[in-house]
Amino acid sequence: MALITPWTALNMTDDFGLRPSNLKYSATLPASADRSMTVPGDAPRYMAIIKAEGAAQVYVAVNQPAETPIGSTFAATGSEMVPYGGVLCREVEADDVLHFITAGTDIDVNVVLYSLKSTNGI
Repeated sequence: MALITPWTALNMTDDFGLRPSNLKYSATLPASADRSMTVPGDAPRYMAIIKAEGAAQVYVAVNQPAETPIGSTFAATGSEMVPYGGVLCREVEADDVLHFITAGTDIDVNVVLYSLKSTNGI
């Protein structure tokens, strides 16, 4: 079983000050191809810190293929944009599948997971 680093503070601006996690994943995304990673089952829930670097936006979805926006009108989507040079932080569960897509090429994505401890039995 992997050592689980707990999420100890909520910092929505960036993730500086967090303890190092041993659950780190990275990939270089090709253009217009869905890439996925499965959240490990070592803990029931995690805080996923997602960063992307490159010349194009990255979109992420949980348990469904990620989509890039199509057209100039608003439409329902299951994907969220990872901000340029920023951090997207979302709660995920063990065995969730994170899907990533970009219209650009050679976009680096990094995912760091921190376990969440439950105080209410959920």
